[in-house]
Amino acid sequence: MKTALLLGATGLVGRHLLQRLLDDPHYDTVITLTRRPLSVEHPRLRSIVFDFEHPDPEVIRADDLYCALGTTLRKAGSKAAQYRVDVEYPVAIGRIARANGVKQYLLVSSVGADARSPSFYLRMKGEVEQQLSAMGFETFISARPSLLLGERAEFRLGERIGIALEWLLRPLIPPRYRGIHADQVAAALIALAHAGLRGTHFVESEELQRLG
Repeated sequence: MKTALLLGATGLVGRHLLQRLLDDPHYDTVITLTRRPLSVEHPRLRSIVFDFEHPDPEVIRADDLYCALGTTLRKAGSKAAQYRVDVEYPVAIGRIARANGVKQYLLVSSVGADARSPSFYLRMKGEVEQQLSAMGFETFISARPSLLLGERAEFRLGERIGIALEWLLRPLIPPRYRGIHADQVAAALIALAHAGLRGTHFVESEELQRLG
């Protein structure tokens, strides 16, 4: 029996990860670190209201760390604030987790993640992958889903348009770039955590669809 630590439990993929982790017999404890209290209750859930600006090392202890942190430029208010959520928080917690003996770090990234990308969003995702993979975790797995499908808590016009176009053009879209449901990503990431992998692995969207 293991302990899972989850960052980003209130987001689209994070909500599905939380439910699946609580249902997973491999974990007897699931710890969430969130800025606001969760409405979810479960006998195996330990929900911690957490200050990401001043992380407490004592609560960053687990076997497997799942990170689904991320925000939009509109919600963050600036590129600097978005970078803090998407890169600085996952990296800072990763350093503490590595020092505390966490074995696996499992990240929700994005298709096209590349630290040299001209796209700010994809460059962020590439940078966080780069920094985390260099930390020396026993296992680092980065899931790279394409357009995420599912009901978000907030409305995103651009994403809704993308989903509509994806539905119309799906037969013409290569598998790597087809939309994938957030629950498939969550299921695939947990399956990868139990696969006994070692080292660094980047898992593209078509493989996530197969696993999820």
